[in-house]
Amino acid sequence: MRSGTLGILACAMLVLGGCGRMGDSSLNPFRWFGGGAAPQQSLEPEGGYPTTVQDGRLPLAQVTSAKWEPLYEGRMLVVTGLAASKGWWKVALITEVPMPRGRIRPDQDGVLRLRLVGQPPLPDSFAAANPPQPASDTVTVALTLPNAALADLREVVITGAGNAITLRR
Repeated sequence: MRSGTLGILACAMLVLGGCGRMGDSSLNPFRWFGGGAAPQQSLEPEGGYPTTVQDGRLPLAQVTSAKWEPLYEGRMLVVTGLAASKGWWKVALITEVPMPRGRIRPDQDGVLRLRLVGQPPLPDSFAAANPPQPASDTVTVALTLPNAALADLREVVITGAGNAITLRR
């Protein structure tokens, strides 16, 4: 019974293999387990992922404070800083190591390293010529960290141009 079944199966393969090109057929036994499959396409962009962030923003002069605010889905990191002059805009917390948008995670030591950066005012403007007033020209930014990012987080280091602040979890 077994030899008869194997013989019929072998004959069927030869008959079906004669129809069309055997190499292109899905009935080709050499293609059943991926042997003749097309090469896998990658989602990686041509030239690879960028290794540095080039957005033109500069570090703020001083990080004055940082604190955690509790949220239902994680924590919010609130950072206050002082720029070198009036008129800084587009202030944000960015990671020192480039990461995909919305996927912030600490390094293998559990440390998340952030920079407080912003866009300075135009060089010939009134704002660029005047020093900031600490009472009215502080800048506050926030970054939300979900519970998934907090799982491996041990501490956060926020760096400005003149100082750095470390928050332990």
